[in-house]
Amino acid sequence: MSKRTGDVIWVGLALFAMFFGAGNLIFPPFMGFIAGSNWSIALAGFLITGIGMPLLGIMASSRAGGTVEHLACRVNPLFGRILSIVIILAIGPLLAIPRTAATTFEMGVRPNIPGATAAISSLVYFAITLFFALNQKKVVDKIGKILTPFLLITLALIILKGLFSPLGEIGGSGLPNAFGRGFREGYQTMDAMASVVFAEIIIAAMVFKGYSRTSDQVKMTSLAGLVSAIGLGLVYGGLMYLGASSVRLFPGDIERTDLLIRITQGLLGSAGKIALGLAVALACLTTSIGLTATVGDYFSTLSKGKLGYKAICLATCVFSAVFATFGVTTIIKVAVPLLVTVYPVVIVLVILTMMGRLARSRAVYIGAVVGAFATSLFDALTAAGVPIPSINQLILNIPFAKSGFPWVLPALAGGIIGAIAARAGAGGKVGSPEQSSQR
Repeated sequence: MSKRTGDVIWVGLALFAMFFGAGNLIFPPFMGFIAGSNWSIALAGFLITGIGMPLLGIMASSRAGGTVEHLACRVNPLFGRILSIVIILAIGPLLAIPRTAATTFEMGVRPNIPGATAAISSLVYFAITLFFALNQKKVVDKIGKILTPFLLITLALIILKGLFSPLGEIGGSGLPNAFGRGFREGYQTMDAMASVVFAEIIIAAMVFKGYSRTSDQVKMTSLAGLVSAIGLGLVYGGLMYLGASSVRLFPGDIERTDLLIRITQGLLGSAGKIALGLAVALACLTTSIGLTATVGDYFSTLSKGKLGYKAICLATCVFSAVFATFGVTTIIKVAVPLLVTVYPVVIVLVILTMMGRLARSRAVYIGAVVGAFATSLFDALTAAGVPIPSINQLILNIPFAKSGFPWVLPALAGGIIGAIAARAGAGGKVGSPEQSSQR
């Protein structure tokens, strides 16, 4: 095995571990469950936002310079800073961190420890998170090397048993617009947003291994991404099939976490349920510790040390501990407005960056982002329960809007207007990928 091949495999496995969070397990089975006979169509949409966009996000960030701000400052430096803060908060205390604790309680604690409460579980969970985030980060890395294989082995047993001895037959009339629903459900993984944060870590690893040129980094990341994508695709596809094959067995209003627990128990019995709960709980904990440390590092650096790392970690844990007690379903509902606002903007930035020289004008970036944001904002207001009927009706008349993609044509139109403005002399160039990375 050549050095390059070995690096591709190891970085690919690292990418898989970074993207594969235990919280992501609850979305594919539920998507398959509600999609029924259209589960494969829903899977196609889910894979685009759950796998495809995160991998493109890492590649785009590496081309732009390695950070969220490098990617977003092509619109405006202030915009880059604001988007960076929003993403860090979303994958931190506002959504992802409390979701790990809520998932741990609902899948690991409550099914196996009768009488346990969400409040006590959250308190213990974040006490452990804070301890390791402050004192022993290296321990988390060692535990993670054991936990990921343990979780994958447990999942492999569940999926293989479900494929060869399914609980039931795939049924149901099929979910209308399954592709669009799967696409939007993939937002909940938050991996596309996380990818532009992970990029800096992957680039540092590439540089350490001797790949100093941006073109080499992008190429190696792309190949490693294929390794990661295959693993993620197999897991997501298998879990979605399990959900689709259990349509006739469980009530339609079943919670996401309960669905996976009951599927596991049906396939592997009580021992399987315990093993899954333990693996999910420990994997969630390592994710929580890593994200807490990331939030602490980011805001401590942003404030130039005025906000201490330990104080930020403490505040993150306290806020997350309270929010986690509301449960996974509530956290998901709260997440929707933010995700439907930010995700289209991130997707637009990633696509434009990957276009390279075809989209070098700052005006193109501004126009496309404004176009996407102008529609996604009202989509978010509707999701938050404060719709504006007159504007919503106008948006519904946009092609692809009824399929769940109202932002596509406005973003395209904005980009075209920006290109025309650039040709007329307005808007500077953002520079080539190599130039961006040297800033």
